[in-house]
Amino acid sequence: MTAAATFTRLREFMVGPTRFAILVSCFELGIVDALRDKPRQTAAQLAEAVGAKPDAVEQLLHLPVKEGFLTQDTRTGSYSLGSFAGIPKAHLDQVLVVLDMIKVVMLRQVFHLTESVRSGTVVGLDEVYGFQGNLYEAVGEHKDLRESWATMMDGVTAQLDPWFFRNVHIPAGSRVLDLAGNTGLGAILTYRTKASPGLRVTTFDLPEKEEECLENFREHGVEEHCSFIGGDVFDSVPAGHDVVLVKHFLDMFDKDDVVRILSKVSEALEVGGRLNILVPIYPDDVTDATSAGVDIFPAYFLACAMGQGGPQKLSTYRSWVEECGFKVTKSVAQDLSTMPGTLISHGIVCATKIA
Repeated sequence: MTAAATFTRLREFMVGPTRFAILVSCFELGIVDALRDKPRQTAAQLAEAVGAKPDAVEQLLHLPVKEGFLTQDTRTGSYSLGSFAGIPKAHLDQVLVVLDMIKVVMLRQVFHLTESVRSGTVVGLDEVYGFQGNLYEAVGEHKDLRESWATMMDGVTAQLDPWFFRNVHIPAGSRVLDLAGNTGLGAILTYRTKASPGLRVTTFDLPEKEEECLENFREHGVEEHCSFIGGDVFDSVPAGHDVVLVKHFLDMFDKDDVVRILSKVSEALEVGGRLNILVPIYPDDVTDATSAGVDIFPAYFLACAMGQGGPQKLSTYRSWVEECGFKVTKSVAQDLSTMPGTLISHGIVCATKIA
């Protein structure tokens, strides 16, 4: 890369936060929705519709016009949807959920990324909220974090879980353990997706999740097929299961803890027992432009979520699984082109215990 090209790339980094803020503001003010409802509006008309000053609205519109998201008729000065017009509103709404998560969960905390890396803790949560711990603990106490983060994760789960279950095999009548299964929604989906005579699914998570988990089982009518075991994965994993599912969990930790978790799973399974993992992944070639994961997730995990962790390459996860006494039988990476608005590819690793 030439010096000129390098400085061009650096300028993109310099203006990244401001570009984000301008785009989000166009959505939050309702400008995009107003143009979807009624194209060819001037800045004055849009300002009246969204309750802002025409000069300020026009300032905001320069960037989306530059990027082609919106268009402007130079003769009349009116604006219409550009490339946004070709995206179904439902798909664009999925993007907005991610934008909101970045704004609410990340922007203030990521200011403290350097200190978080040095300390191995989420410094921003302490500085902004006076909370010492990680994001997944903080969402229990702070409504703004919980609503923004949980809404995004619900969307991720809705997109990914059907894909996950299409790609894993759970033999009929299996005893399935959903590791770190939170409040049981994963177990419910497992039973409904893979139902067979004798199939039983158990959620394993911290004891304080039990009451809400069992209530979810009752509400969904699966209490006869689903159960809960309380405990800490770093202490032990319950034995007596044929299949262990580990979804949306391993990326929270660095290698040492991932290996500890997988080793506990290996200890709990008999030879021939199955392990199915779902994780966000980086491409094996991080210069590959198909994934935005390396643009966001190091900052998310280190500064905003855990003070450690982050996605790995699929080949890395396969290696770690094999290190813990398993034989990998299948690994597959998600095709991002089939899931609009997704920031990062996910991977599945299926394995059988051999030792």
